[in-house]
Amino acid sequence: MTELILALAADYGVPLLFVVTFLSCLALPVPSSLLMLASGGFAAAGDLSLPMVAIAAYCGAVIGDNLGYWIARALSERLENWLLAKPKRAALRQRAEAFMDKWGGSSVFFSCWLVAPLGPHVNYVSGLSRFSWPRFALWGAAGEVVWVSLYVGLGYAFADNITEIASLLGNLSGFLAAGVVATGLGIWLLRASKARDKKPRRRKIN
Repeated sequence: MTELILALAADYGVPLLFVVTFLSCLALPVPSSLLMLASGGFAAAGDLSLPMVAIAAYCGAVIGDNLGYWIARALSERLENWLLAKPKRAALRQRAEAFMDKWGGSSVFFSCWLVAPLGPHVNYVSGLSRFSWPRFALWGAAGEVVWVSLYVGLGYAFADNITEIASLLGNLSGFLAAGVVATGLGIWLLRASKARDKKPRRRKIN
């Protein structure tokens, strides 16, 4: 796979990088991080322009983030009656909106680079919960600066060790994403358990 990505980066360069980062932000399984590292490496060798590589990756990511947000927001408007028809669905939506209002900005920012595998899903949740688009766009744009700078910069600096860097960053990002999901699930289970314990128990009638 790595050899194929390197060959594609060499043949199609900047346009391919734009398309791949765009698709990755819509949760499609494409090797965007590896391609950014490879493109940074080719820029170090003089085969690609470093500014053009950074601009293409950044623009693709930002456009993908915002398209994902608006797709989810459009679906939210169409599903409005369905979401509010049942108390549980309505309560779940209210909790999602409350979470995004409180933590949405930082969630969007860190999901762009620190826990990148969760990024596209945060985009969709932001749209479904109707999180403020200006805030989403601002925090997302800031997060993508870090993501693109990190991967393209490392590819440029360690052009001879792209495979090792890609493996290290991929494992670290996956580990952090799994930790976030596990923590969130643990909190949800704890709250559900407390809520169940608070419910009054029915007495058995002999």
